[in-house]
Amino acid sequence: MVAVALLTGRVLLLALVYLFLLAAVRAGLGLIRRGTPAAAVRTLMLSVEAGPPELRGVRLPLDVLTRIGRTAGLELVIADDFVSSAHARIVPTPDGPLLEDLASTNGTVLNGRRVVKPVPLAAGDVIEIGTVKMRVTRS
Repeated sequence: MVAVALLTGRVLLLALVYLFLLAAVRAGLGLIRRGTPAAAVRTLMLSVEAGPPELRGVRLPLDVLTRIGRTAGLELVIADDFVSSAHARIVPTPDGPLLEDLASTNGTVLNGRRVVKPVPLAAGDVIEIGTVKMRVTRS
């Protein structure tokens, strides 16, 4: 009788070990199938290419609200007579960032065309505000 109980215990223990290994393998395969974690996805950046020397090379992520103008406290302050106090803004959306001109006096230009309504941004786009030229890039 004792031998039967020991054999039953061994079989149950072996079954539990196999169930544990199966669960571990399934969890590992789930991690592999998901691919690149969301944090590793490259985000769009705004990179200043031309303008005042103190702004050249500045890079800003476009996954947060980015306000552009002459007023101190904005995310990108441009000291230029052709830039309005609150000139433009870039608003993050689930579909990607939108560039919006805030009724500025001299306008905002995207890829050579004046912005009259909110427009989506993509990598490679060129934004011109006053004498400043910025390019949308991937981080």
